[in-house]
Amino acid sequence: MGSLEYAQARLSSRHGERPDDVAWRRLEHVRELAGVLDVARNSAFRTWVGGISAVSTPHEIEAVLREHWRGHVAEVAGWMPDEWRGAVLWCAVVPDLAVVAHLARGQAALRWMREDPLYRDLVDAQTGTCPAALGSGPLAPLAAGWNDPGRIVPLWRAEWERRAPAEGDSGLRAELGRTLVAHLAAFHDPVVKDGWPLRRALQARLTLLFRRAMLDPAAAFAYLALIALDLERLRGELLRRAAFPGLPLVA
Repeated sequence: MGSLEYAQARLSSRHGERPDDVAWRRLEHVRELAGVLDVARNSAFRTWVGGISAVSTPHEIEAVLREHWRGHVAEVAGWMPDEWRGAVLWCAVVPDLAVVAHLARGQAALRWMREDPLYRDLVDAQTGTCPAALGSGPLAPLAAGWNDPGRIVPLWRAEWERRAPAEGDSGLRAELGRTLVAHLAAFHDPVVKDGWPLRRALQARLTLLFRRAMLDPAAAFAYLALIALDLERLRGELLRRAAFPGLPLVA
C-alpha cells in the first residue's frame, strides 16, 4: 500500500532525474537516429528509449513511447494511496484521446491504427457507428463523445474528476487543470507559429505547481504532465530522424 509520503519521495527523485538543458542539447546536436539513441542510452533518456532501434519506423517508435508512458503511469499509481490510484491510472489513456477523436470524426483508420493491439478494436467497418470495443473497454468513459468529438477531452477530465477523491488541496488541482486548459487553448490558436515557447512556459508553470504540492496528491499529476512534455519533445527528436534521415539539423 502506498502513501503520500512515499509517493512524494519517489516523485521528487524521479523529477530530479529528468533531462536538463545540457542533456537536451547533446541529443539535439546529433544528426542520425543511431547516434541519438547512443546518446540517449547513456543519459537521462535511457528509460524512454528501451525497445527502440536505429531501424525502428516512426510508428514503431510512437508505439514504444506510448507503452513507456503507460508503464510509468502505472508505476506512479503504485506509489500512491489506494484511493488515488484510479485517478492516476486514468492518465495512461491521454495518448489515446487523439486516436479516438480521429476515428470519431469519421476519418479513415490509418494502417498503424489497424495494426496496434489497442486501437485495432476501435476500427469499425460501419462508418459513424461507435465500436463495441470503445463502449465496453477501458476507454468506455469516452464513448459518449463518438458523435461529438469535441467532447472527448472534457469527457476525459470529467472521468478523472469522478475518480479523484475529495481529499487534498482542491485549489491546487483546479489550478493545474486551468493551467493545462489554458495551454491547450493557446496551442490551438491559429496565430501561433511556434509552439515551443508555449511548452517552455507550461513546463515552468508545472514545475512551480509540483514544488508547491508537497505531500499533496496534485504533485503526482503535475509530475506526470512534466513527463508528458519530456516524451513529446523526445518523440519529436526521434521521429524527425526516423522519418527524414539525413535531414540537416536546424541551428
